[in-house]
Amino acid sequence: MKEELSQLIQQALDTLVAEGQLPAATRPGITIDRTRDPSHGDLASNVALTLAKTAGKNPRELAGLICAALPSAGFVSKTEIAGPGFINFFLTSDSSQAVIGRVLAEGARYGCSNTGGGRKVQVEFVSANPTGPLHVGHGRGAAVGDSLCRLLTATGWDVSSEFYYNDAGAQIDNLALSVQARARGFTPDDPEWPDDGYRGNYISDVAGAYLAGEQIDAKDRHVAGAGDADNLQAIRELAVAYLRREQDLDLKAFAVHFDHYFLESSLYDSGAVEKAVAQLIARGHTYEHDGALWLRTTDFGDDKDRVMRKREGGYTYFVPDIAYHLNKWQRGFERVINEQGADHHSTITRVRAGLQALEIGIPEGWPDYVLHQMVTVIREGKEVKLSKRAGSYLTLRDLIEEVGCDATRYFLVARAPSSQLTFDIDLALSQSNDNPVYYIQYAHARVCSVLRKLAEHGWDWQQERGLAALDQLQEEHEKALLRRLDQYPEVVANAAAASEPHRVANYLRELAGEFHTCYNAHKVLTEDQALRDARLALCAAVRQVIANGLDLLGVSAPEAM
Repeated sequence: MKEELSQLIQQALDTLVAEGQLPAATRPGITIDRTRDPSHGDLASNVALTLAKTAGKNPRELAGLICAALPSAGFVSKTEIAGPGFINFFLTSDSSQAVIGRVLAEGARYGCSNTGGGRKVQVEFVSANPTGPLHVGHGRGAAVGDSLCRLLTATGWDVSSEFYYNDAGAQIDNLALSVQARARGFTPDDPEWPDDGYRGNYISDVAGAYLAGEQIDAKDRHVAGAGDADNLQAIRELAVAYLRREQDLDLKAFAVHFDHYFLESSLYDSGAVEKAVAQLIARGHTYEHDGALWLRTTDFGDDKDRVMRKREGGYTYFVPDIAYHLNKWQRGFERVINEQGADHHSTITRVRAGLQALEIGIPEGWPDYVLHQMVTVIREGKEVKLSKRAGSYLTLRDLIEEVGCDATRYFLVARAPSSQLTFDIDLALSQSNDNPVYYIQYAHARVCSVLRKLAEHGWDWQQERGLAALDQLQEEHEKALLRRLDQYPEVVANAAAASEPHRVANYLRELAGEFHTCYNAHKVLTEDQALRDARLALCAAVRQVIANGLDLLGVSAPEAM
């Protein structure tokens, strides 16, 4: 409808050009917004304000000319000029009610579009070091990343999700040494424990599996414990495989699936890191200083140049990231989104600079990043920090086991990633209107309950009959619901474009609130068949949109609660 209205406004402008009241070929970008106050209409445009200077006219005067030149449209009942020159459009009842027919006809596809046009996009998220169970921060990345994949799929992108395992480097060395110390019978309290060793109880589990010769399938490799506490390489391989399996179980409990898993070690094994470094040297963007190899990242907007290869040998952490993203580019991903913790902020400029320095046509500003802030978990008003399994942090599995997958996913995605998040366990467990996920799911279940009660009254409901009676929906609460249902496709499109799944979460809470208010104010199962059928059609549309939106967040839509 916004698009149709934009076309009508352009036709009006073309008429004014033909009449000599506007400069020739006036084709501005026409913005149509939804009004916040229904008394101001349904839609509004500021086109008169943006064109007033070009036209040499007062904005209100120009708005009047545009309104007078507008072709008639069956879905617009009237126009009004407001404030300094806004044009407000009031839609007819028929056009507002038509959203119910669209929702019921499109079903699970309502809200979907083909904005992406089948183009390839890769979303990388979680990408935790395989050094322990996933923590709650990883959970936030999983909830945001998986919801973003669902949003992009719904808007026509060819989405590939990827988990990057940092299975090389100092942290993996520390993991292997920690497991070895446990295998030798030491505890974190012993002086023999590694200085940077991992101290969680899970290290004991890994050591036990190694000593017992446990066999582990870790997707792309089969590893077996050797039982020899002196074989550090065998310990390393078993520990990484064991914890990859544990993280897979965490993700399975969180209903998160990845299309592809990528090992950092493969970049070294294949020579990809060395090839990327050689290419940067060949392009002339590196130099030697104090025995180290530097990349001139200042040529690409960084505040200072960065060390690539340290004086004592070995590459700094952003170098394999350059090789990894070069691999993504070579795989044909014209768009890449990395969902990571805010602590990765410092790497963005360096990785982008390295990719530009390769001089192979990678666009400036590629890849995109979505960075999430910390999560604080509280119970009874006090922060919960520790886990029996991990020792130093609360694991994602702990949270899922306590409050359930649905509540965990919703709460972790319900705020903008850029905002710090407080996860209130008591609120997540409560069955009250204050708990947003319960409130939304209850709206879905409530509609299901109403439809089940029809038989108790000896009534039935036919969709066609309900759609034929939509003119019965004249209450303000009903009209508010119609407006909210009509917004859903726009919410999905904007959430996908901005990489902000929390917009869908917020929308669902607003929709549920308006539904509960309408349901409490107006009886659905009334004796008046036409009114009953119309309200049941409205309820069915609300149920469908809630189910669609919850699915985008990876949250279930229960039929009974």
